[in-house]
This record gives sequence, structure tokens and C-alpha cells, in this order.
Amino acid sequence: MRFGVPLGLIHPAAWKDVAVAADELGFESLWMPEHLVFATDLSLARYPGSSTPGITPHTPLFDAPAYLCWLAGLTSTIRLGTAVHLYALRHPFVSARAFATLDIVSGGRALCGVGAGWYPGEWIAAGVDFATRGPRLDEAIEVTRRLWSEETVAHSGRFFTFPEVAFEPKPIQRPLPILGGGESAAALRRAATLCDGWISMPHTLESARPQLERLAKLRDGRPFSVTVHAYGLTEPEEVAEWAAMGVDRLIVRPWTRTRDAVDRLTAFAAAYGV
Repeated sequence: MRFGVPLGLIHPAAWKDVAVAADELGFESLWMPEHLVFATDLSLARYPGSSTPGITPHTPLFDAPAYLCWLAGLTSTIRLGTAVHLYALRHPFVSARAFATLDIVSGGRALCGVGAGWYPGEWIAAGVDFATRGPRLDEAIEVTRRLWSEETVAHSGRFFTFPEVAFEPKPIQRPLPILGGGESAAALRRAATLCDGWISMPHTLESARPQLERLAKLRDGRPFSVTVHAYGLTEPEEVAEWAAMGVDRLIVRPWTRTRDAVDRLTAFAAAYGV
């Protein structure tokens, strides 16, 4: 089992120390969340399944691939990913360039976690149609695959059209892994058919089982990575149960307070044989 570390639920002032510690302790990956902008109108911010806002408008936001490029220079082996990047909120040129750059400066350690998103406020603010975010993301993934692999690319599609272009340099990884996030039927289909893996929301063993079963039915036999946020992991023996369900990476959060993060990561690494 590979173990990843999330940065999204600790204070940004601690990100550097947590990233360096996770790298030195042998954790496999580091994950940053991503939003482009928050609107102050909280009527647009109700998280699915909840009656309360899922965002706080004045929360600090960072360009995730750019921030990960900085962390790449401070680390040596840990992989650097997004959970998840709103890929369709930009032109694929922009995001494809950002992740290719991250892959190159990190020596081939980038992981491109993508999602369609749940929050309409930032799409409205950016002038992009929230209702078409799913098919827009599908097309953006297809365009990106070509930009990262073909010598020249021209495209005429529903959302993106451009004449023949060259896109250099290519990422080091061939392919640079794209992991599809989300739990809806469309998101699982996207992950299984267009991506190299799936990345979940926080889950327990029982709550993850239905999604993993649906995902298994959709997959076509290609090599595929399954990543689950398992913040409730309580003992090393549970890891084997995750593996038996087809999970090969767990993103864990063994701390409850920012100031304890490095110490708790250290204890987790010892207990779980990281």
C-alpha cells in the first residue's frame, strides 16, 4: 500500500514542514486541493448533501501546480498531486502546461488529479458554464493526452477549437497519470474510461464499498490506480482490507491539529511501516 499526505486541512504556514517531513519519512505522495476563486455569495456554496456552505470566502487559495513546483525543490522522492484540480475551468493549454512543468521540475513526480467540481460560484465568476463542466472536462482530458504525447495537435470540438500547435516540452512521465475525482455515475465513468485512476472523497471501508464496486464494473482491464482518502484509518490491520477492495493508495491524516501534524506523521510512519 502507498500512503499519501493531504495539505488541505492544515494551515498553509505548515505546508513546507509537512511536505519535507513526509518526504523524509518515506510517504509516497503529497496532495493539494484547488479552487480558483470563492464568491462572497454563500447561497452558491452549499456542499452537495449538506445545508451549510462548503467554503469560507476569505480562505487563502493558491495555484496548486505552482505551489507544488516550489515543494518539488524542497523534496526528493515524494510524488506531488492535486486532489483535485478543476481542469475544465481553464483552457487545456493552461493546465496541460502547468502539470507538464511540474513533472519536469520534479523529475517525473507529478500526479494530475482532476475533477468537475461541485461549487458553481467560481464558474459563474470565471464566466464558464457550470452546467457543462462534465463534458468540458472530458474534452479537456482528451486534448491534454494529445498535447502531452503528439508532435503537433489540431482540435475542433464542442468546447475547444484551435489550429495545429506544437506543445513542448513533453512531461517526463509517459503518460503523466491523470486521476479522475468525484463520486457520481459520470465521475466514475470518466475515471474508468478516460483516466489512469480514481481518487475519492473521504471514506470508511463501508462507505467506499459501493463506489469501488461500481468502478470495478466500469474498468476495462487497463492498469489503473485507486486512491482513497481514509482519514478514519485506525489500525495497521485495516490496510489489508482496503487492499482487498482494490485500493492501492490511502491518503491519511493522522493528526487533528496543525501543530501536531509532523509528530503524528512520524508516529504513523513507524506504526504502519511507511
